[in-house]
Amino acid sequence: MAILTLAMVLTGCRAKTESDVTIIDWTGEVVTEEVKETAMTLSIDGKEMPVTWEDNASVKELKEICPLKVDMSMYGGFEQVGSIGQSISRDDKQITTEFGDIVLYSGNQIVVFYGSNSWAYTKLGHIDLSEEELTEILGNGDVVLEING
Repeated sequence: MAILTLAMVLTGCRAKTESDVTIIDWTGEVVTEEVKETAMTLSIDGKEMPVTWEDNASVKELKEICPLKVDMSMYGGFEQVGSIGQSISRDDKQITTEFGDIVLYSGNQIVVFYGSNSWAYTKLGHIDLSEEELTEILGNGDVVLEING
């Protein structure tokens, strides 16, 4: 029973994809199992997007406030931006974004790029689609972004 409890604790919600868990079974033998971790999902207007999330404190805090629904607005012809409703920790660095980048701006806004911009952001992740696909999804009006963890 203790091993089952340990396994359940070790497989709780985390923000990455896979890892190995070493368990010593009741006979004393070491058993290594690959555990599939629960990843965050992101959808735009109800369509799930393939995302590679960063491994940082901001993403961990974002996961803690999920599920999250954000009304996004077009801005500057190259991004969609919306408030997450509260501030989370940030580690802003001057970067030049690329299409598909998901960043935290001012600690309380999420931005998804379908173009490029240079500014100080905290990178959260990247949507793994082509520039054309992202422009089609993000460049034709306001969208609703949802994150589940």
